[in-house]
Amino acid sequence: MRIAIPLSGGQISQHFGHSEKFLFVDADMKQRTVIGKSVEEAPDHVPGRLPKWLVEHGVDTVIAVGLGARARDLLSASSVKVLTGVSIADPDVLISEFLNDRLETGANGCDHSGHACHH
Repeated sequence: MRIAIPLSGGQISQHFGHSEKFLFVDADMKQRTVIGKSVEEAPDHVPGRLPKWLVEHGVDTVIAVGLGARARDLLSASSVKVLTGVSIADPDVLISEFLNDRLETGANGCDHSGHACHH
C-alpha cells in the first residue's frame, strides 16, 4: 500500500492543495510496517492536477486534514481511499496510528472551516 500525506513545514498540511511537499509511505499492511518513505515536492497548484499526480505515483490512500470536493471526487474515481479530519500533525505518529488501526478521523477540514476549499 502507498500512502500520501500532504506536508508543509514538515508537519501535515492544513491545506491539501497548497502543500509544499508530499510524504509517500510504502507500507506492508499485514505486517503493519513501513517498507519505505520518500518526500517529493508538490506540483504547482492547478485545479485537478494533484489527484492525477498522486495516482501517477501509485497512491492507494491519502490522509489529510481536509480537501475539496473536486479533489476527493477525482481521487475516489481512481479508487484512492481518502481519510480526512485527522488532528495529528506529526506524520510519523500519523502513520503509526494508521498502521495500527488507531487513526481517528473526523469532519473534513474543508467542510467545516467556514470557507470553501478549492483544492
